[in-house]
Amino acid sequence: MRRIVDIGRRIELVPIDPHFHDITLALYLQQREGKPVFLVHTYSRVEGAQRRLRAIVQAMKTLGGMQETPDGRLRFHCGAGHEMACRRVFLEACKLPHVENGRARLPEVESEKARLQPRPLQTLDKKSRLTITVDSVGDGVYRVSADGEGRGAARRVFAIAGGLMKLGEMERVGDSRDTVAFACGCSHDALVGLLLVRAPNVRVVLREAEMEATRGVLSAPSQQL
Repeated sequence: MRRIVDIGRRIELVPIDPHFHDITLALYLQQREGKPVFLVHTYSRVEGAQRRLRAIVQAMKTLGGMQETPDGRLRFHCGAGHEMACRRVFLEACKLPHVENGRARLPEVESEKARLQPRPLQTLDKKSRLTITVDSVGDGVYRVSADGEGRGAARRVFAIAGGLMKLGEMERVGDSRDTVAFACGCSHDALVGLLLVRAPNVRVVLREAEMEATRGVLSAPSQQL
């Protein structure tokens, strides 16, 4: 007899995981004691699929500064959902090649373990050739600045601050053009570092996300290997 289990609301999907037998991966939002937690899930029964899920969970903890609950769910230390930002953390974690026994599945990424670390709060904006830095000023507030010989620094700072707002559901602080904040009032340095990489091209990122969402659905066990 089949049993139906409520695993929450699916908020993100990777239809084909190129790093592990093309299985389908998904991120679900659940509630535990009135607070949001996230479940990384697959219906695939391919050998090693659960180890792949564990690798993604570990990557999300590192890249997004997330915490793991005793039952294997993920959450942010502040207790808030940060749903859109969590979706980005999940997608970035799924891009990392699968590593088992200290070795990546693909020869060209043997140094993968070195890449699995929090992203810095600084990046080179290829469009303007400016070095963009984000400084945490406390209480979940971050200030964006630019340095270098590129042009249009003020405009790029404003655009990248806007990118952080869209990707992380952050808020602009007052009338400032360079300062944004998390509504939870807590710092999320690892999360901001990860979002900063995508913030300069936020329109492209959001367009790609929309396209990915239409590519497939999470198949039931009978439809996956």
